[in-house]
Amino acid sequence: MADTQPTEREQAISRDELANLLNEDLAREYQAIIAYVVYSQVLKGAEYMSIARQLEEHAAQELQHAMTISRQIDYLGKMPTVNAKTVKTSDDARAMLRFDLDNENETVRNYTERVRQCEELGEFAMAEQIRQIIVQEQDHQIDLATALGEEVPALAGARTRGRKPRIA
Repeated sequence: MADTQPTEREQAISRDELANLLNEDLAREYQAIIAYVVYSQVLKGAEYMSIARQLEEHAAQELQHAMTISRQIDYLGKMPTVNAKTVKTSDDARAMLRFDLDNENETVRNYTERVRQCEELGEFAMAEQIRQIIVQEQDHQIDLATALGEEVPALAGARTRGRKPRIA
């Protein structure tokens, strides 16, 4: 007899569980704000001036994302977190950009899952708010991948635009 139990991915989550996941996302937004503020100021060299300016813009966008996610957590009846995830630093500019790209990749994967979860709960407006965040997060991926000379990784529903990897 086949197992008819729904998989973890198929099980709808509760509003409380969604709020908890959004609080993890909020902590990641705080991490991104801090990283972008710091990295934009410490990147050195002519080749990084353009991306440093973009990182300043990313910081402002991440603050807006944090405001949006905080509002949704409050709407779900929970208190938004005040704790950021740990920010990695390095003396190597490429390493910092890699940290940012890895974080953006995780963020896009998580928000793609949040959209599905919101829709399962009938929270269509919340899903739409998160879709708008994904648009900007994917643009951040493109900026960072381009600065690193890489393609944007194919993630759940993510576009793959950006420069092809350089061949040595």
